[in-house]
Amino acid sequence: MVIKRRRFKQDQPLQERLCDEGQRLRAMATEMPVGAAKEAALEKARQMETASHVDEWLSSAGSQSPK
Repeated sequence: MVIKRRRFKQDQPLQERLCDEGQRLRAMATEMPVGAAKEAALEKARQMETASHVDEWLSSAGSQSPK
């Protein structure tokens, strides 16, 4: 039996999705009381921003593979 993978097309580019998720997490963290959950949300938001920057860097014209 062959298992089929679910595939779907993303509506937004990766960088936009990462940015949106980072902003959502930061907004959620501002409403949380000080504690571990707030710090975890802020850390995850920083990770999203870093991933967005790395994706931008990788897709820039300067990092194209040689032909």
